[in-house]
Amino acid sequence: MEVRFGMNRLDLCLGKDRPLTEEERIELESIISRLLKDEPIQYILKHADFCGNTLHVGPGVLIPRPETEELVHWILSDIPDRPLRIADIGTGSGCIAISLATARPDCRISAIDISRQALDIAEQNAHLAHAENIEFIRCDILDSQTWPRIPTATWDIIVSNPPYVLQSETRDMTANVLNYEPATALFVPDEDPLIFYRTIARYAQTYLKPNGRLCFEINRRFGKEVTELLAASGFSQIELRKDFRENDRMIRCLR
Repeated sequence: MEVRFGMNRLDLCLGKDRPLTEEERIELESIISRLLKDEPIQYILKHADFCGNTLHVGPGVLIPRPETEELVHWILSDIPDRPLRIADIGTGSGCIAISLATARPDCRISAIDISRQALDIAEQNAHLAHAENIEFIRCDILDSQTWPRIPTATWDIIVSNPPYVLQSETRDMTANVLNYEPATALFVPDEDPLIFYRTIARYAQTYLKPNGRLCFEINRRFGKEVTELLAASGFSQIELRKDFRENDRMIRCLR
């Protein structure tokens, strides 16, 4: 009601409502019909708020979550006060890349994704946010042949919120996620749940600068396993952090 028709909750409580026009009534009925089919409200309104930015979202990208905002705030809380090069692997809507770019316009951000549709949406969001310090790269991080041709030790920070939901966890998920959000951005096989973390860690061993930071959002079930993987891969100062729901949710370390 507020986004589409300019009537917020306080106005309605104070009786400051108004009759809807015929066009508005038809639109409201359409919105209600879509909600009854479990379509996410963010897709219906075509936007989501994230770290102070309003992002366009649609079926080609995940809807940004508040847990990911916590990861962004953690990264920004103590990164060096100098121009940095940052890679966001699996950028989706561009929420992480754009938040870092607008907070630190002195840094150069590379937003990487396998999906052309996602990159198109992320570029649109970067334009809306006036984030001009982002480049967009199409690449399948699981296929080293598609990795960007860049010098070794390029990045100061690599961040990723990769797919991490097990296929077997679908039974615990709601229809608005399962039926609408892109499966390729959500799921990993039960037999190899750490496939993206292992591959990105291998990528970081070559392309992250010495003492550069690797930051992940993770499945709450695998905090111990991701920690052990990073330690076995030679990373140091590994820190696991919980989200506001007290679930293991993010991890960072140094090369």
